[in-house]
Amino acid sequence: MVLFFIGLVILFAGGFFYSKIVEKQFGPDDRETPAVKKADGIDYVTMNKNKNWLINLLNIAGTGPILGPIQGILFGPIAFLAIPLGCVFAGAVHDYFTGMISMRNGGSQVPKLVGKYLGTNTRRVYNIIIAILLLLTGTVFVYTPGDLIANDILGLDPNSNIIWIIYAVIFVYYILSTILPIDKVIGKIYPIFGAFLLISSFGVFIGILFKGLPHLQFEGYGLLYDHPTGQKFIPSFFITVACGILSGFHGSQVTLVSRTVGDEREGIRTFYSTMITEGFIAMIWAAGAIILFSTGAAGLDTPGTLMVGQISKNFMGTIGGYLAIIGVIVLPITSGDTSFRSLRLIVAEELNIDQRSSKKRATVAAVLFIPAIAILYFAKSNPNGFNILWRYFGFTNQLVAIFALGVATSYLITKKKLYLMTLIPGIFYSFIVAAFISSADIGFKLSTTAGYVIGAIFAILYAIFVVQVSKKRKTKIDKIVFE
Repeated sequence: MVLFFIGLVILFAGGFFYSKIVEKQFGPDDRETPAVKKADGIDYVTMNKNKNWLINLLNIAGTGPILGPIQGILFGPIAFLAIPLGCVFAGAVHDYFTGMISMRNGGSQVPKLVGKYLGTNTRRVYNIIIAILLLLTGTVFVYTPGDLIANDILGLDPNSNIIWIIYAVIFVYYILSTILPIDKVIGKIYPIFGAFLLISSFGVFIGILFKGLPHLQFEGYGLLYDHPTGQKFIPSFFITVACGILSGFHGSQVTLVSRTVGDEREGIRTFYSTMITEGFIAMIWAAGAIILFSTGAAGLDTPGTLMVGQISKNFMGTIGGYLAIIGVIVLPITSGDTSFRSLRLIVAEELNIDQRSSKKRATVAAVLFIPAIAILYFAKSNPNGFNILWRYFGFTNQLVAIFALGVATSYLITKKKLYLMTLIPGIFYSFIVAAFISSADIGFKLSTTAGYVIGAIFAILYAIFVVQVSKKRKTKIDKIVFE
């Protein structure tokens, strides 16, 4: 219980003070933003700062900060410290610098930024990884809301054929939100979605305060222990709770919103504070899960998607529970739609396809949905398909993040600013992704010790590469301008 409140203090107080340091290093000013300079009525549209805040929050907060913490709390109450520390010093920093550097570069997507700051070869590698991540993200965020709708709202078996009708409806919405101008669908419907999100998050939080505080621990356990499946806290926790701490997927989302921000000084509010809010959501669901686990109301092997309904109804009652479940359904849908939109923009930028034409937008989008449907079919037809899908999603999510942190480090080096604030998180997560894929059963299945050694070597090489490449490209970077 004490750790939970300490974590909340770290999250909000730490976020408030550290955001000031982060903002000072970037130095927002009065220059025209891409939303103003490149207004096209489709992707470059100036929107109200409150709407931008809500849109960015819904874009970045999928089921990751819910399903991840529900499983992550099984590593012990240390999650209540790791989540806020990670949000303040890694996740929010990643989101802010990615969004703001994109804004300074004409609203460019991350691939272009990687090419500019880390080199063409690095960009080629990144393009492959981000395409995989966005496809996995879009697929995961069809699978999870579809199953939640079937199981918790309609009372149907998620494995019945009817689930494919639900998936189809979600895909139709994704197609519309991918093709239509950003302010026509996303800008209109997100405030409604946001209301459900806030109701669900604060409802569960209030329920925890009044009903669950005495049970915010596993009796007889200490601060840290191995996951029931045998996974080690390092590195598995940081892959499991990816979206609640640091998420590379966010890079593709904040660059979308960088095209709708009217003033650079809105950046801390739009990019940094939304990640802090996502950390709060993660803390709430981790707390709800540990209460149900510790009281025996749910078994340690209960699937995350089933835990969502149990936590919601336990703390908010039947009616409130349904509202909370709707809020949880909203999260993946509002991330899935923009993941496909981001992928469309990235592909269009790479192939120089003009996106002012609705026909060309529709053509690119149609091509992207084909592999997504194939991945969804595999995940649904394989008994262990979703678990495999989720773990690869978590791994690629963190792998993508180290590229964006590398871009931010390079940017800060060229501006002679405190680049360690982005380099250190990049080094840490380089270790995490390398150690995880080396020892995980979806990777090379080496020993934990071997994974740690490989992770340490990879982290050192990452630091050397980013710093050296940044210094070599310093004179070239200023000459590269994206309009």
